[in-house]
Amino acid sequence: MSDELLAEEEQQPWLRLDKRMLLVHPINEAVKVLPVLLVSFIVGSRSGNHLWGLIIVAVVVVFAILRWFTTSYRIGPVHVQLRTGVFQKKLLSVPRSRIRSVDIEAGVLHRVLGLSILRIGTGQQAGKGEKFELNALDSKVVPALREELLERVTRRPDYPNEAPPAENEIAHWRTSWVRYAPFSFTGVVTIAAAIGVLFQYGFAETITESSVVTDSIDSAERFGIAVVVVVGLLVLLAIASVFACVRYLIAYGNLTVTDDGTRLHVAHGLLRTRSTTLDRKRLRGTSLSEPLLLRVAKGAKLDAIMTGVSAEKKESSLLLPQAPAAEARRMMTVVLGDAGLHGDARKPLVVHGPAAQRRRYTRAVLPVAVVAAGVGVAEYVGAPIPLLVWAALAVLFVGALSVAWDRCRGLGHAVLPGWLITQHGSLDRKRHSLEAAGIIGWTVRQSFFQRRAGVATIVAATPAGVGHYEILDVPVDQAWSLVEAVTPGAGDKWVTR
Repeated sequence: MSDELLAEEEQQPWLRLDKRMLLVHPINEAVKVLPVLLVSFIVGSRSGNHLWGLIIVAVVVVFAILRWFTTSYRIGPVHVQLRTGVFQKKLLSVPRSRIRSVDIEAGVLHRVLGLSILRIGTGQQAGKGEKFELNALDSKVVPALREELLERVTRRPDYPNEAPPAENEIAHWRTSWVRYAPFSFTGVVTIAAAIGVLFQYGFAETITESSVVTDSIDSAERFGIAVVVVVGLLVLLAIASVFACVRYLIAYGNLTVTDDGTRLHVAHGLLRTRSTTLDRKRLRGTSLSEPLLLRVAKGAKLDAIMTGVSAEKKESSLLLPQAPAAEARRMMTVVLGDAGLHGDARKPLVVHGPAAQRRRYTRAVLPVAVVAAGVGVAEYVGAPIPLLVWAALAVLFVGALSVAWDRCRGLGHAVLPGWLITQHGSLDRKRHSLEAAGIIGWTVRQSFFQRRAGVATIVAATPAGVGHYEILDVPVDQAWSLVEAVTPGAGDKWVTR
């Protein structure tokens, strides 16, 4: 039967991408080399010769057109195949039995032309240049093609002819969630990147000699450096918040999460839309992220722990962006409940005891104490130490105590039938709920200072998410009993180091 299907597959024709991509490819390629085009335009303007700019544009357009002519695909009963390459030919063949996800994306230009990008995932970490991407197809045929490709994933083998299950919406984005966007560093990173580009291409001199900078220096001399710095930081904070809100709206507007019992479907985006399919068979848990700033605003974000999807690919495992903490925890309970965690996913955590708490305070306060001791010695030997330095050290000491207290409050774990829940951190607190069946190995390790304190770190290895999840500073006499509670019989098989 397999030979017959392969023979049938060889008879199928190769298909090309939609012809409208002849309008999109040149623009996309031009954007990639935009800095080069700008430099050539500036050089050409100064020399009076614009030929170099025209040559670069012509090369970009020709290359983009050749990409369309040299790209073809074939969807057979056994494999999906993609042929690419202008100068170096490449054939990428994916068995249909290995397909685990089909994601759909569309940029602004794609949406105007009625096109979509279709990406196929196999549950493995593909290297650079090895992704199966059809850029782009007619948007009208993409949904049906996705259902066809996911047929082996969504339908049970015992009932191959059953109708696709109905989808139930389990989360929907609200405009009020934008208020959580400023409580991240995306706006600051965007501004820093823009400044870096300006300095890289020689605009720094023009900016520093502008009247705006000159007036700012005069204001600093008139009102004092401290006042101008504070005002500048407030202005930067306001601009960064605006950038963060705009990016959040564009990236996550209209987000919906649906569940049909076999897969989770996440769709979001205003200008550039993205649709991601998460196979429940590969779902190994969730990660609830509560960074300090977001936690102060009572917000959180939620990601899925998926086999074969790296946690670095945030968009591929996203369940909820920055949202109310109550909504993120409700979503976590829904997803984990459907995945088999029928107990309370928000169960109170087991504390790790006084030794773990002492380590939290020691590690937070000791660096400040060392700096304070150094400043005290310098003052003792006659160095002039301003009172402001001691005030700053006092503020740092109070801050270190607060962070240590928060880390103690957030440290813990819980063991439920078939599940492990672990939480730690303050500046970047995360709560991981990991399915025990997805754990492939255990390590109990102790540093020199952990041995003296009588605690250990337990590491659960898994092919999902970041690859390993830690339970920090557990009393060493409880370490292997905890491992045994999660994975019965594992206590005498794994390595201690």
